[in-house]
Amino acid sequence: MNPKLSLAIGVLCISFSPIFVKLAGVSPLGGAFYRVLVAWLCLVPYCIIKNKLRVSKKQMIIALVAGIVFASDVAVWNLSLLKISATVSTLLANLAPVWVGLIGYFLLKMRSGRLFWIGTLVAIVGMVVLVGYRHILHLELNTGILLAILASLFYAIYILITKKIMAGIDVFTFMFYSMIGAWVFMLMINIFKGNDIIHLSTNVWLCFIGMGIICQLTGWLTINYSLRYLEPTKVSIVLLSQTVFAALMAAAFLGERLAMNEIIGSVIVLAGIAITFLKPKAFN
Repeated sequence: MNPKLSLAIGVLCISFSPIFVKLAGVSPLGGAFYRVLVAWLCLVPYCIIKNKLRVSKKQMIIALVAGIVFASDVAVWNLSLLKISATVSTLLANLAPVWVGLIGYFLLKMRSGRLFWIGTLVAIVGMVVLVGYRHILHLELNTGILLAILASLFYAIYILITKKIMAGIDVFTFMFYSMIGAWVFMLMINIFKGNDIIHLSTNVWLCFIGMGIICQLTGWLTINYSLRYLEPTKVSIVLLSQTVFAALMAAAFLGERLAMNEIIGSVIVLAGIAITFLKPKAFN
């Protein structure tokens, strides 16, 4: 599959996540656990039949660590939602492109280029417009803010780890072991928080299955595949568009109306993403 098409499919799939969370109406941490577990259970038969379990000890450890980092991102972000508004938390948690660019430049000696930073700035401005500037003006440094920023850092680290390991491992093999690390870690968090993840209604179970198959399995298989061929900086900036798609899906499936600032902000976000994919010659 074309890596760009694969990435687009992945972003579209993970954009369904907030829809399933709202329809389920239970603890987001419990939903995150089953989201990963369901996807992993679907992947097990295929990996066994196709002999996708062979991997070096080093690759297995990296994949497990990547899974724990991914689970940490979800857990920390959900904790921030309990302390600050969802709009501010979402904005801060999507600062991953900035972290990817900074970490790549200072630690990995990766050059993102002028277009990446211009596009990232435009996209972030679009997100500010989308969530509403009043929420930003009332931004106060508290635990919720720090947790949301930490979530964005975990998100960036996951993208960079995945990019590094995908060059030498099959995407299904990576997903198999990384999701083991993720669901085991999420299980421990839910036990620690005392969440009831057993006595659930049929509607909730169906939402969890949808999250597992659509958001986690299909979404991250296609995104991780694209990371094999595309620069992590570009992948991270494209992932910002999930906010736009999530807003459109909320309008379509949940009957939520889009305000003018949400429409304008969405257009600006997509414009920023488009800028990062321009060739320098076209820009000059």
